[in-house]
Amino acid sequence: MSGEKQGAEAEPDFEERVRALLAGDASALRPSPVPYPEIRRRGVLERRRRRLAVGGAALAALAAVPVGAHALGGGSTTTSPAGPSPTVRSSPRPTATPKPTPSATPTDPARPASASQLLDGITFEQAAGGLGKCLDYNKANRLPKDPSYTDLGRPADYRIILAMRSTGDSNAPGDGYFVVAVREKPTAARLICDIKGGEAAGLNTSTGDPFGDSAMPVIPDINSGKLYQQSYLDKGNWKLPFRWGVIGGYRSSVARMTVSYGDSKGEAVLDHGWFVATGTLHRQVTEAPRLRGYDGTGKLVYDSDQDGSYEKTLP
Repeated sequence: MSGEKQGAEAEPDFEERVRALLAGDASALRPSPVPYPEIRRRGVLERRRRRLAVGGAALAALAAVPVGAHALGGGSTTTSPAGPSPTVRSSPRPTATPKPTPSATPTDPARPASASQLLDGITFEQAAGGLGKCLDYNKANRLPKDPSYTDLGRPADYRIILAMRSTGDSNAPGDGYFVVAVREKPTAARLICDIKGGEAAGLNTSTGDPFGDSAMPVIPDINSGKLYQQSYLDKGNWKLPFRWGVIGGYRSSVARMTVSYGDSKGEAVLDHGWFVATGTLHRQVTEAPRLRGYDGTGKLVYDSDQDGSYEKTLP
């Protein structure tokens, strides 16, 4: 009995000593530090692994869709065989080269230097047409074997220098229009043609150098009277208002010309060696137009009143 009692009393002492020892060891133990860098590295690797897995799944899904299949906004869907799409190269559409057209032979005369030389609403086309009728008129009225006949050529050989209305008189009834044209080659020529009723009614021509053997800086055309006077039979009783004109040659020393006739005055147009002056009379006249020419400095170099070969009064 006494032995059992002593053993029982010994156990509590032993347990207490064990607990004391364990408590001391526990207070001496410290937890080891957390390995944070290693944990973060493993986390990053894990996220990468998951992304690769998801990306691989997406590529696999795309590979299962046929190439060219689209359905956007409810539009129609078209499919094409799976495989690489062909490369399409865009190149500019070739421009068709126009076929060359044969050059037409010029048939129209040259235009005057100034629009003011086409008067009274007469167009260039009308003047050119009138010139063509004048040349046809010349051929149609050729006398058989006439040694004096001169072929006046084609309209394209000429330059129109004046077109204006013509007033009929007792010698040549009916109004119409005048066309005045000149050419340089093959022989110098000047035409004054009267068109009435759409047909050539009269033609006056001169050939050769308009100056002849004259050394004057200005030479009025000897047949200008056809443009600035009515018939002698109607002297003192002209139809008014009356459109008139005067033409002639000028040399390079002349830079400017003026003209006065009855109650009208004005400047002449200088056109490639020919001067052209026009106006409108509102009263009867007895004297011919007076012409004056000036050089580049304004000096008077010609005055028709001082020209002995110029008819200063009307017949």
